[in-house]
Amino acid sequence: MSDRLSVLKTYKLYVGGKFPRSESGRVYEVTDSKGTWLANAPQASRKDARDAVVAARKAFGGWAGATAYNRGQVLYRVAEMLEGRRAQFVREVADAEGLSKAKAAEQVEATIDRWVWYAGWTDKIAQVVGGGNPVAGPFFNLSSPEPTGVVAVLAPQESSFLGLVSVLAPVIATGNTAIVIASERSPLPALSLGEVLATSDVPGGVVNILSGRTAEIAAPLAAHQDVNAIDLAGADEALAKELEIAAADNLKRVLRPQPVDDWAAVPGTDRLTAFLETKTVWHPTGSLGASGSSY
Repeated sequence: MSDRLSVLKTYKLYVGGKFPRSESGRVYEVTDSKGTWLANAPQASRKDARDAVVAARKAFGGWAGATAYNRGQVLYRVAEMLEGRRAQFVREVADAEGLSKAKAAEQVEATIDRWVWYAGWTDKIAQVVGGGNPVAGPFFNLSSPEPTGVVAVLAPQESSFLGLVSVLAPVIATGNTAIVIASERSPLPALSLGEVLATSDVPGGVVNILSGRTAEIAAPLAAHQDVNAIDLAGADEALAKELEIAAADNLKRVLRPQPVDDWAAVPGTDRLTAFLETKTVWHPTGSLGASGSSY
């Protein structure tokens, strides 16, 4: 019989491509559905939230400026890495959500498939929501989607992995950068996702993952002048109202909480377009010869 002690995992935040502990030094206990201790998770502070915004803003230019095809390749690489760590996530999701191993495996497989699904949309969404517009006069009129900027995402509380990816992947697929507040009760799959992102091709700062008290972390993000949008998926009615009021100060785009019966259902394009802005450009067509015919 072995008398060795297991090496317990120390979960950390994921900010700017690095793994800091909370600057406050605080942690909180995470338990499974039966109340059994699983780990101590870092309890992020307002300072951690501000640091995440700085990292997301710094990464935005390069990520938004990358080609849509390249973003698709990067997202697909994340799916490859998740596939390689499938067993770990099955265990963490089973513990987090009180599921059997078989049910947890279904959730993890659906999550990996969701990454692939959004990876395929990166270079196609522009054709769906953009294009040439018919106008009166000798002009080209072209509309193209552009990312909104830095997006704060409150991950769903009840779906620790599939729900998380379902709200995160469309944000970064369209060129935004993200600050994610993990499920307060079940943050461990989200924190492990940070390890996958760090070892894939996602540039540091494109995704930043915080754990702790949702209301405490979300308040400074909703009021932050350098956050352009916020997804309130993981907020209850009272918190959502409070955050929406704070977000109005700099006219943030706000995605209100939407009831989701089944996170595994095909999500459509709503979340892809939620944080896109449309830029429309007019350009004279010019004329050919004295007849004035245009091309």
